[in-house]
Amino acid sequence: MPQSPLFHDVVRDRHSVRRFLPTPVSDAVIRRVVEDAQHAPSNCNTQPWQVHIVSGGARDTLSQALLAADEAGRWTPDFSFATADFHGIYSERSRAQGAAYYQAIGVSRDAFDERRTASLFNLEFFGAPHVALLFMPAFGDSVRVAGDIGMYAQTFLLSLTAHGLGGIPQTMLGFYAETIRESLGIDPSLKMLFGISFGYPDESSDANSYRIGKAPLEESVTFHG
Repeated sequence: MPQSPLFHDVVRDRHSVRRFLPTPVSDAVIRRVVEDAQHAPSNCNTQPWQVHIVSGGARDTLSQALLAADEAGRWTPDFSFATADFHGIYSERSRAQGAAYYQAIGVSRDAFDERRTASLFNLEFFGAPHVALLFMPAFGDSVRVAGDIGMYAQTFLLSLTAHGLGGIPQTMLGFYAETIRESLGIDPSLKMLFGISFGYPDESSDANSYRIGKAPLEESVTFHG
């Protein structure tokens, strides 16, 4: 059966947006996006995602709390993330992405202060007017639940693209899980995996001017039979 050209285009048009216009997305459009995402698959249909969408004044207050937590060195991730463990081709891809981004925004490799400022822009949601924070219950080692959250997030991101919006998954937001729980009154039993800042892309920004290629199928897919 032929693939839908629309889906083909949406999958390829989706990319991580790192500068947004301040224009808010209407409540109706946001609701359509989360309704799409609600159809994501999950193990045993548990639908474990607990999503908190933060906008307006609450978004600004949360950003200030995150910046303060970073300044105080208060990192409270629920899950480990060690980029130093990347090796071989995984390390090469990671370095290539970082180099492409910093080159696009005109920050040199040895400009440490500028790189630090660019990194902290994560905590301002890259200027996006909205951020979706993805929480989950902990079952066992949480790997299967995290997989469910990943499927939800991809559906969410594709729906954003289909609606003319952009988003960026941000693992860095998960480094401040306790700050976010405290700021939003979220139950401590819910663990945060990552967040997705979203809105209308600023197409004039250099940060959105580059694209990262994907590996050829031969590097990741093996056909049997």
